[in-house]
Amino acid sequence: MLMQHYHGHIPPESVPLVLQKPDEVLFVFDDLDQSRSSLDPSIHTLCSDSSQAASVPCLLASLLHRSLLKGASFVVATRPTGSLEFLKGTWVEMLGFLKPQRETYFNGFFTDPAAANKALIHMERTLGFYDFSTSPRFCWTVCSVYKSLMNAGAELPETLSQLYVEILVHLIQALSLSEACSRELVLALGRIALCCSLDQHSRCTKEEMNFFDFQQFLNSVDVFLQVDGDLESDTCVFSFHSMLMQEFILAVSFFLDKSTSEGVEKMLEKHKGHAKFLDLFLSGLLEPLQRRPLETLLGEFNSDRIMDFKHWFLTSLEATLKGCDKDEHSHYFQLLQQAQSKSLVKEITTPSALGFSYAPLSLQDCVALNYVITCLGEMEQLNLFRILNLTEEKAEVLAPAMSLSCKIILTYSTLSTGAVSHLASAISRGITKELDLSNTGLTDDIFSILCTGLRSCKLHRLNVGGCQLTSGDDLMVVLTSPTSHLCVLEMRFNQLGDQSFIKLCKALHSPHCKLQELGLQRCELTAASMEAFSAALCSGQSQLRKVNLTENTIGDSGVEALCKSLQHPLCKLQSLNLFGTEMTGACCRHLMEALMSEHCSLTELDLSVNDLGQEGALLLCQALGRPGCPIEKLELARCELTQSVFKELGSVLRSGTSQLKSLTVGLNEVGDQGVKHLWDAVAHPHCLLEELDVEMTGLTDVCVEDVCAAITASKTLKSLEMRNNMLTDASVPALVKVMQDSDNMQEMNLKYNDFSEDAFDLLEECDKIRY
Repeated sequence: MLMQHYHGHIPPESVPLVLQKPDEVLFVFDDLDQSRSSLDPSIHTLCSDSSQAASVPCLLASLLHRSLLKGASFVVATRPTGSLEFLKGTWVEMLGFLKPQRETYFNGFFTDPAAANKALIHMERTLGFYDFSTSPRFCWTVCSVYKSLMNAGAELPETLSQLYVEILVHLIQALSLSEACSRELVLALGRIALCCSLDQHSRCTKEEMNFFDFQQFLNSVDVFLQVDGDLESDTCVFSFHSMLMQEFILAVSFFLDKSTSEGVEKMLEKHKGHAKFLDLFLSGLLEPLQRRPLETLLGEFNSDRIMDFKHWFLTSLEATLKGCDKDEHSHYFQLLQQAQSKSLVKEITTPSALGFSYAPLSLQDCVALNYVITCLGEMEQLNLFRILNLTEEKAEVLAPAMSLSCKIILTYSTLSTGAVSHLASAISRGITKELDLSNTGLTDDIFSILCTGLRSCKLHRLNVGGCQLTSGDDLMVVLTSPTSHLCVLEMRFNQLGDQSFIKLCKALHSPHCKLQELGLQRCELTAASMEAFSAALCSGQSQLRKVNLTENTIGDSGVEALCKSLQHPLCKLQSLNLFGTEMTGACCRHLMEALMSEHCSLTELDLSVNDLGQEGALLLCQALGRPGCPIEKLELARCELTQSVFKELGSVLRSGTSQLKSLTVGLNEVGDQGVKHLWDAVAHPHCLLEELDVEMTGLTDVCVEDVCAAITASKTLKSLEMRNNMLTDASVPALVKVMQDSDNMQEMNLKYNDFSEDAFDLLEECDKIRY
């Protein structure tokens, strides 16, 4: 019977009792994950007859699903818990030694508190992120190795591979074998490790042991292997004390083997799913310095296999980094960290952009990523987009990498208060010039912590859009600091309100404020704060060149206040966005006066989604036609413009005095007749227009002849936006031909017109057309 075969301690006379009274029986299944058999009942024919012959996986599934020996109780131990997904019952998670328990254990193991603290800190930094660090047995192993090395005055291992090099060296030295015998021992252990790795139960029989030439080392078998049963009996089986040692022996023996029968790629494929740390250990043994203690005892490793692994490593990582799989990126960073080779990191990776996105970030990920970046010395971009669990511990590990990154992206990430503290410290002492914290939910209190690092740093650009900021106090301190270099600030979608913005305006009066661009889209501002803003722009200290006030309800009175500053000789503003600010044509006279002022330096103006109407827009056209008007880019989308306005805009473009290079007039329903004035203007030799947007203006096929004539005649037009109109298949041949013939035109957008699928084949012939 199965129980008697595997458990000789069960006397034969007890078996009938087990079968008769299963409710009095407790089965204990330890290391269930090692069985590698699925417990999915759908793939087994569950048996209920105890005398029925069945495979071990089927018997196991039948017992645990209570088809066999109903009423029996079970205790199942496994790590990980994936093998339990098909079972019902009470789960108890055994956490083992967490950090506080490890601290207690280390303090008890080392008699010297300083030594205990040193060992604990080192272990947490280099090994504490592995799940097996919670194992008391592993903690004992680490403490034993550390104590031995500290007593000898040696350096402590930096990686898991280095730790196991020390362990194996110690075990071999204790046997006092010759180099040849030591090598044969490890090669024999490697053959056993191979057998155990591929065996369903991670063990091998005595017969297999003899086949692997291990009989000469049986006296020291318990040093490396666990023996189940009587050593003299042919039924005893052998397994490694830990899976980690099994995989490390497998890696060492692979490099010791002088044969060329199997390459690294084939070997790794064979063990895929069975050996989690095999390639990490192979990486750890790649560098001569790390394997030297073993080579001193065992002789040199096979150089061909070393080169084979390195070639596999280089080609695999190069292919992985081109992809977007976060898990694969993370794994290869861990391989590099195990190798502990700066030259290898620099050979494989470039200091352009590294990081993880759209995924949970483990502490092990942080350690590996930080190692790679610190080896490179400088990183152009650290991408941590949508990282949902950046804790204080993880940020502390990543702090050196952050301080070496020119740009840090944390958009949509979740940062703890402690993580922001480490970020602030890294920014203050590092080279970071751009930081994106948009949509991270930063509150005023947490932002205040960040500002401690912003007061004295190299940061030029800061994006805190879409957060929960309401106060301008900390920002005012940052902007007026003589050691701050902040020149671009994006604060869109924060509930600043007028009072906080007025405080921010005070900073613009400071000679230390270097701010040149300010994004304030939808920040709940009104006309009440525009006087203070206007005063700041005229102060003579403000360096502001670009301001975005999109969707703030500043209205006509707010725009009027801003127009005063635009006429001031000390105002340096070059770009102003007033999209959707509830202004009307009533304030256009003030805008006209501002644009006609000799002191106006504005080159970009967005007035889209405001009800300017015909009268207001015509006033603007007067300013645009004035010689010397600096406007080069004008956006008037959905401004209730009429055909008369389009006619006047056409005149402005043909005048020879207009500097306009980009014009947006989409979402104004003027039809073919209204837009014809612009086509005629584009064809005129005085027109400087490079970009024209006439989206959703009611265009039909009637306009195509004028469009083609304008493109053919223009020496400057490069981009034409015509989406969301009513063009049909009939217009396609002419538009494709004129785009193919034009040397100037770079792009035409025809999306969302009335084309059939038949027209798409023709449109595809011209790669300059989007459709």
